[in-house]
Amino acid sequence: MPGQPGDLVEAGVRKRSVAARRPRKRLGQHFLTDRRILQRILAAARLSPSDTVVEVGAGRGILTQGLAQAAGRVIAVEIDEALYEQIRLRLASYSNVAIVCGDILALPPEELLSRAGATPPYVVVANLPYYIASAVLRRFLEARAPPQRLIVMVQAEVAESMAAEPGRMSLLSVATQFYARARILFYVPPRAFRPPPKVRSAVVQLDVRPQPAVAVDDREAFFRLVRAGFAAPRKQLRNVLVLGLSLEPPAAEALLAAAAIDPQRRAQTLAIDEWARLYEAWRRK
Repeated sequence: MPGQPGDLVEAGVRKRSVAARRPRKRLGQHFLTDRRILQRILAAARLSPSDTVVEVGAGRGILTQGLAQAAGRVIAVEIDEALYEQIRLRLASYSNVAIVCGDILALPPEELLSRAGATPPYVVVANLPYYIASAVLRRFLEARAPPQRLIVMVQAEVAESMAAEPGRMSLLSVATQFYARARILFYVPPRAFRPPPKVRSAVVQLDVRPQPAVAVDDREAFFRLVRAGFAAPRKQLRNVLVLGLSLEPPAAEALLAAAAIDPQRRAQTLAIDEWARLYEAWRRK
């Protein structure tokens, strides 16, 4: 196998039994058991021996093993110490797999790559725990060294929000599409997992843009404006901006007029380029 051998483990990790045990609800653990879905994920990832792959939430290592057989190098992150030990033993014969026991939200992607002896470019393939999915995606998309693409399984509702078109946009839609092109590949029923979740899942592909979808001079300020616009998504923009930006009603109407946006529209109808126009008008004022 290509790559260097070695397991990475954070200081202070306690040794625990590697025997199979029940998934932990607090960690959002739903283990993929359907081999057909696994093969569809691997096919969608289009991996080659030259690829470096980061997997978040390795679980019991079923997807990790498939990635190791297709890619040149795999960096698998797992927060559960007992599962870390289980995966480490299961994949001991794969010299191209580095296993990290840690919290992905506390580990910048560039640091993760460095600790595993890898460098960009890389891709992310993962079955993300529902409760941290949005935070994990944001961490990778906003990283100094973002991946080329992400193939991730998330809650179906989240996937649909990421890939939404104007008319059904949300804050998550704008935040995702600012950095990447999103499309849903296929849906996954609850029965594909143990234990089965209460909702459907979906596998979504995010192709990271070389540059953000729109050019803005201050990304934090841009997203402050977008958050303000979605503060009350059912209300008309002229009313929402009065509250979200602390404007007087005439000022909010003038701002929207400067951006050539009908003040009666709602936030979910705006495309990203319209948010950029609104932002530029706001910055000028």
